[in-house]
Amino acid sequence: MNLTNFPWLTTIILFPIAASLVVPFIPDKDGKTVRWFALSVGLIDFALIIYAFYTGYDFNNPNLQLVESYSWLPEIDLRWSVGADGLSMPLILLTGFITTLAILAAWPVTFKPKLFYFLMLAMYGGQIAVFAVQDMLLFFLVWELELVPVYLILSIWGGKRRLYAATKFILYTAGGSLFILIAALAMAFYGDTVSFDMTTIAGKDFPFKMQLFLYAGFLIAYGVKLPIFPLHTWLPDAHGEATAPAHMLLAGILLKMGGYALLRMNAGMLPDAHAVFAPVLVILGVVNIVYAAFTSFAQRNLKRKIAYSSISHMGFVLIGIASFTTIGTSGAMLQMISHGLIGASLFFMVGCTYDRTHTLMLDEMGGVGQKMKKVFAMWTTCSLASLALPGMSGFVAELMVFIGFATSDAYNPTFRVIIIFLAAIGVILTPIYLLSMLREMLYGPENKELEEHTHLVDAEPREVFIIACLLIPIIGIGVYPKIVTTIYDSTTNKLTALLRDSVPSLVQQTAVVEQDKSFYSVKAPEIR
Repeated sequence: MNLTNFPWLTTIILFPIAASLVVPFIPDKDGKTVRWFALSVGLIDFALIIYAFYTGYDFNNPNLQLVESYSWLPEIDLRWSVGADGLSMPLILLTGFITTLAILAAWPVTFKPKLFYFLMLAMYGGQIAVFAVQDMLLFFLVWELELVPVYLILSIWGGKRRLYAATKFILYTAGGSLFILIAALAMAFYGDTVSFDMTTIAGKDFPFKMQLFLYAGFLIAYGVKLPIFPLHTWLPDAHGEATAPAHMLLAGILLKMGGYALLRMNAGMLPDAHAVFAPVLVILGVVNIVYAAFTSFAQRNLKRKIAYSSISHMGFVLIGIASFTTIGTSGAMLQMISHGLIGASLFFMVGCTYDRTHTLMLDEMGGVGQKMKKVFAMWTTCSLASLALPGMSGFVAELMVFIGFATSDAYNPTFRVIIIFLAAIGVILTPIYLLSMLREMLYGPENKELEEHTHLVDAEPREVFIIACLLIPIIGIGVYPKIVTTIYDSTTNKLTALLRDSVPSLVQQTAVVEQDKSFYSVKAPEIR
């Protein structure tokens, strides 16, 4: 059998969705059978992702690979079109890894287990599809498909204010999705040919003003998902009411969809408009970093503290995307992957702690580390990863973004110094609020007023295994980042070359400010 032409990506997307349809027919009352079924499906699909990646992906090819295209509605050139390159392949691997661990993290779920695992498997396929599809209308459809399981998981298995959090989530994200649809239709119907194919659309010569409007629409839609200030307020509420598996998917995968789409569509398809909006992205990125760091420092609720920490860390993605350097763009990709692993580990630890203490308020958690040695060790290690300790993935990613922006000659020196100084404030605040969180929660006198604290149980093997699975790649990337950067370097180098070519053309056609006051250099810089 010739496996070279096998439809790997289609199989990887549709297999968990098809398996989810089997879940209602599994004879199971207490959820034990269905959770093993869901875990098996997750492991099989992750194995298929690894095999397809190992056999069919060329590191040195910057273009789409594993391409599959089947006609759907030929009248408007609508096709089932999927493919993977350096922007999508790492995130497809991350999705399979995090979602499989999230299924294992959902082991204690006993309320409506069939519905829960049905939604988890459906979301598995939908998330991979977001990173794989190469058709704009199909992208919009799978983007919407992924929202429904998240909404239901939040509204059924969430906390006391779950309906409010789920409704806010769906209103923000679905509202943002309308901009994707409007922009996709405008791009598809522009010109002499009607096509939703992303490659065809990227080859169209859009007027400059139209590019600006399209870019702004995409930025709103993906800014909600990333999330970018001030479109971020749904995230702390959603995290505040979610369960541990939902936390892992929200922090580990859903936020990365926004960053991926900004790279794929805003930067890749609208490079001239990206040159105009790049300073805006940088400013929004540094606002994310500083504002969310200060807000996280002030939070007393454990879930909301980590949620704002995620918003702060995603600010580095915006700065990297707007850096116009290969190392900065590479750092943005690495930050998405790194935060996917670190964010999932921290929120899983939040779930583990809440299951034992039944409180999220730091004031009520004193001294839990004395009785839970394994939880103490896991919390400390995950927090050190989040504060970008050297030797862990977060340090490498943030350092690459800093170097990429600092060495970018697309901005004048004064602007670069101001941005780096402000971003450094957020970097300094991160260890302060994380270490103070550890001190309040794990150290100090034990809170004997809470009955739960009298019989705290340490982490079980399943929980230790999940954290170990997340920490291994976090440390591995921190020690040797090339194991990840090799996957996407050729694609990000090609994208950066395209973006840098757009800088001088922008200056020539807009003349927004005088040369000596411009954010941009008139002379096209050499690609590094």
